[in-house]
Amino acid sequence: MKKYYFFAALFCSILLHSQERYFLNSDTRLYTSPSTSAEFLGYFKYGAEVQLLSENKNGWYKVKADNLSEGFVPEKFVATRLNSADVKVRDNENPLIEGNDNYYGSSHLFVIVAGLKARAQPDKNSKIKEVLYTGDPVPINYLPKNPEEWVNIGGNFSDEYARFTLRKFVGKRPDFNTLLKDFDKLDPTNSTERKTVGERLVELAWNSDNATLSPAYQRYYEVVKQINDPKLLADTELNIIIAKGLAKHKTPEQILAFVKKSEFVLKGVKTKSLFLTQKDLVKVFGKPVKKATISDECGLYLSDLFYYYPDLEASVDEKQNQAEITRVFINENNKLVFNANAALDHTVSEKAFIEKYGSYIGASIKAPHLYSIQLEDSEFKIEFRDGKLFNIEIFFYC
Repeated sequence: MKKYYFFAALFCSILLHSQERYFLNSDTRLYTSPSTSAEFLGYFKYGAEVQLLSENKNGWYKVKADNLSEGFVPEKFVATRLNSADVKVRDNENPLIEGNDNYYGSSHLFVIVAGLKARAQPDKNSKIKEVLYTGDPVPINYLPKNPEEWVNIGGNFSDEYARFTLRKFVGKRPDFNTLLKDFDKLDPTNSTERKTVGERLVELAWNSDNATLSPAYQRYYEVVKQINDPKLLADTELNIIIAKGLAKHKTPEQILAFVKKSEFVLKGVKTKSLFLTQKDLVKVFGKPVKKATISDECGLYLSDLFYYYPDLEASVDEKQNQAEITRVFINENNKLVFNANAALDHTVSEKAFIEKYGSYIGASIKAPHLYSIQLEDSEFKIEFRDGKLFNIEIFFYC
């Protein structure tokens, strides 16, 4: 009977540990055995979550880090909550950067390679959850010492948020001017190495000041012409035009003044700003193909009720006889008019759009062919497909 109670108590203790969350209230390391003189596997930063794998034994816990490595940490650093009274012992050899450095709010490092594939599990064959770019900050709470080991760059045990890459692909933020000089030192005939460094240079420029885009693309374009890939050439030439526009970007006040009187023209009917009556909407487009009620927790839209048509989507308040346009698919019947001299219709190519409106738009390497123009409490999301204007969405800020 005593033996039964012992195992029951042990089971309850393990179950309790598995349900409770534990955090480290100080910098520390993951040791191979319960001793600070033992070899260590990696570095923890203050606030890192761990999973307990054992009871406290002589002042040590066996734990699992968020990259699934197992080892030992001092019991005195393990807590069920963090608070401002914590006496943080800093490890000066810990490579992790503390938060609030103008790039990220918690402990982190930066992606130092181009087009980094973040995996769902610490396995090179697991699902790709995200592609990251040179200079992207990534949250890290535990950093393995071995550069060939996996690191969790999601900052979380949860399968929903966990993302993994190899330790050697993250580090201090690359310096743009240093990388520029590194590129210039490369053998001009070595197109493979120049392409690798050129890609890092371009990605870092997108994560830096807009003024760095032009010198980055100037170098990268040299390599692209060497490779002579038609699609890569076309994409790079388009990005060079974007870079020129962003370098001369208008102020928020200038952009708002430009879009202040914007209106859609839908089958010849002008909207008042982005609104029209529900009756006019039905008169012009007929009964909607679909009606649906959405969850609008932020109270962004005119109504939770949406009408869906092949040409557009609108938030509709049937009682108040109002409709607010939220998305328009551009064709020969529909266009967006900024003013008497500026409009977006089905004849506008992506290149022409960028050349004319490049100083007004927002753009990102992470969302190619998708641009934004700021409004007062929202923005136009302008999407091109195959070089042609596809749709314009009004995206509201929560």
